Amino acid sequence: MGAGKSILGAALADRLGRPFVDIDDQIELEEPIARIFETGGEAAFRLREAEHTGDALAGGTPAVIALGGGAVGTDQIRKALRERAMSILVEIDPEEAWRRVGGGDRPLAQGQAAFRTLYEERLPLYEDAADARATDLEDAILAAGGVHVEPGALERLGELVPGAGPIEIVSDARVAGIYGMDVQLALGARARAVHELAPGEQAKTVESLEELWQALRLERGGTLVALGGGCTTDVAGFASATYKRGIDWVAVPTTLVGQVDAAIGGKTAIDLPGAKNLVGAFHWPVRTVIDPATLETLPSAELANGRAEVVKTGLLAGETIWELPLDEQVRRAAAFKIAVCLRDPLDRGERAQLNLGHTFAHALEAAADFALPHGRAVALGLLAALRLSGLDASVVEQTLEPEPVRVDRDAAWRALARDKKVVDGIPRLVLLDAPGRPRFDVELPAADVRAALDSLIAG
Repeated sequence: MGAGKSILGAALADRLGRPFVDIDDQIELEEPIARIFETGGEAAFRLREAEHTGDALAGGTPAVIALGGGAVGTDQIRKALRERAMSILVEIDPEEAWRRVGGGDRPLAQGQAAFRTLYEERLPLYEDAADARATDLEDAILAAGGVHVEPGALERLGELVPGAGPIEIVSDARVAGIYGMDVQLALGARARAVHELAPGEQAKTVESLEELWQALRLERGGTLVALGGGCTTDVAGFASATYKRGIDWVAVPTTLVGQVDAAIGGKTAIDLPGAKNLVGAFHWPVRTVIDPATLETLPSAELANGRAEVVKTGLLAGETIWELPLDEQVRRAAAFKIAVCLRDPLDRGERAQLNLGHTFAHALEAAADFALPHGRAVALGLLAALRLSGLDASVVEQTLEPEPVRVDRDAAWRALARDKKVVDGIPRLVLLDAPGRPRFDVELPAADVRAALDSLIAG
């Protein structure tokens, strides 16, 4: 009681594009809860609560459901939650909860001592039922998308990787040298093997993927853990999607790009010569574990790479996320992306907005034979997108300081023509009417798009 789950649940449903069901409100439509307690006691109320909860969980459309504080005290509800729901415990200090509801008309909030006793009695049930915990909307969104953000999370990987089967780890040599032993220790006896990939985009080749396929020894019940940057999670995720027709995987991104973008949302891919991410699959990780503490060992150039994705997210959200402390940048950007991806998991609609600046960025990367850092390319792509949108580009210029690159103009244009967002040979762009108001699938004259691309190229 008093945790704010009705308000939070409604906001979460809105962000995820799902129906919202408040069980107490459903019961009130039949009869005031206070009257039910007066005439039949708590037992009568719990019977109605169980009926409405069962109906809500049996619905065919995924929904956000707010349960009363005592609901998990009913065996029938706990069983239904385990079978049909992902449960989020909205945490609150009991004194604050009492301040909000004490002395009102709630039948079980009439005395502070009894209220505190009730809280302590229920707490083990809350903890047993909870798949995740939240204190605000961003926490709830991340939980809904299976994303766990916590400084020090690497040390808890043994708890956070779902299942009980064997695990194999995929990483590049540098990240394995820094975190590999800690991860193996955290996973304990479940960790069976470590596979190393080439650094950066060199990992995202057909040859690299084939080597990984040949090295894997997991059965269908095993889990692949991808430890590293976006290139590592891309290729490991694609290997998981295709090995034995699909096995579970867990993304553990250690770069800013990975934590705010690449490891979130289930897109996995490798590159082909002259085209980035052209071959891939949608294969959502069973969990994404983000430890912002890993950014402390990240070179400044890699932080700059990730900052471009943070700025992109801020422009889409209409919020200056890039001005927040780094840990909060990660949490807010990850929450924004996972909400969009949950609303459009297969990229058939609004998820296209996440491509802001990326049509140009991918073309420049391909023209540079993938030697151009992704963040530097995205910074340039954002510059082009803002200019084509007719908006002030000073935020990108001042925050990211993009510099034109030396690549072959014709090669970049050919690469842009092969972008995944091209339809009938025409590039479809993401532009902004204003920060927070993206437009996607925008078709512009080819001459305008070519001129915007050329403006990003030196010489």
